[in-house]
Amino acid sequence: MSGIDSGYAWRRLAASVALSTVGGIGMWCLAVALPAVQADLGVSRADISFAYSMNMLGFFAGGVLAGRMVDRRGIVATAIVSTLSLAVGFVLAPTTSSLVLFSAAQVLIGVSAAATFAPLVADVSHWFEKRRGVAVAIAASGNYIAGAVWPPIVELMISAHGWRTTYLAAAALCLVTMIPLALMLKRRAPDHEAAHATAVAHRSQAGLGLSPNALQALLGVAGISCCIAMSMPQVHIVAYCADLGYGVARGAQMLSLMLGFGIVSRVASGWLADRVGGAMTLLIGSTLQCVALVCYLISDSLTSLYLASALFGLFQGGIVPSYAIIVREYFPPREAATRVGLAVSSTIVGMALGGWMGGMLFDMTGSYRAAFINGIAWNVLNAAIAWWLLSRQMRRTAAA
Repeated sequence: MSGIDSGYAWRRLAASVALSTVGGIGMWCLAVALPAVQADLGVSRADISFAYSMNMLGFFAGGVLAGRMVDRRGIVATAIVSTLSLAVGFVLAPTTSSLVLFSAAQVLIGVSAAATFAPLVADVSHWFEKRRGVAVAIAASGNYIAGAVWPPIVELMISAHGWRTTYLAAAALCLVTMIPLALMLKRRAPDHEAAHATAVAHRSQAGLGLSPNALQALLGVAGISCCIAMSMPQVHIVAYCADLGYGVARGAQMLSLMLGFGIVSRVASGWLADRVGGAMTLLIGSTLQCVALVCYLISDSLTSLYLASALFGLFQGGIVPSYAIIVREYFPPREAATRVGLAVSSTIVGMALGGWMGGMLFDMTGSYRAAFINGIAWNVLNAAIAWWLLSRQMRRTAAA
């Protein structure tokens, strides 16, 4: 059997997670390489943070474009094209000594790596019904597995061989591993019942009193705000530890710890979403993430930073998959990849803005305290949107 909730569906999920884990190096490599690239290019913290923002904006654009391509051409062709362009980006980045050209290469890397995140999550959602929340969360965990695996490896490679050689090695790795993994996803997604598709198409109006595009826009604002907050530790923890005198290696370990606990959080959030829905899961994750950011604000010892990183990973990992669950609850299956791509990619805009804001506020104030306060403020906005969606859903359900 190769249909919904079958053994093949779980094997396909495993291949998708592996593909996302390898492709995720395009998102996490620069977060570790920031100090080395900054020193090599002779630029400010805000300037190199701008390059990271270009990577994230490329990831946003790639998520939208890849989502549309998946809905039209399928996941295999999309993944192969992204693999080839990702390798090209990793080859081009170390050939330049200009911030502008390096940033341009980061755009290409971001656009290409995006196909291994939101489009894969959308593809997996077609293969599950009873355990869709768990399956989507596991698929989204590939990005966090990448975040747990790659930072220590990249840091060791940079220490031993420099960041330029590390980028070239990443290009070779992507070519060798990602194309065979993509070819494992050749089977077409099973058909969904027409009645189910029609019901879902109208659920956003009936359940929330919102048009589909209004709901999509609201999810976009929520995604941007949550990830402006999320970006502060994820983008700057390595540089923050270096500034405090603990060293780059400690920061890479904290990033790995953070994202390792994020995997646990994502799987747990999938289990929760299967029981209470996407909006409630989003509200819980957003509230807990705000608590973790406050912990960072009052922590500067090595032990407290490790603890804050573990808590941050454990609390925030379920936020992004919640958007995919909400999309599948309120939009028809045929629009899944495009809609999930838009919703999840909006979180990348938040990462891009937050990464740049963190660097800018550091340059302005000489510390990261203002950056953490900025993240907390945006987190409050995200929690307010989640609460509004949930309360509106509950009121209309009770009235019905």
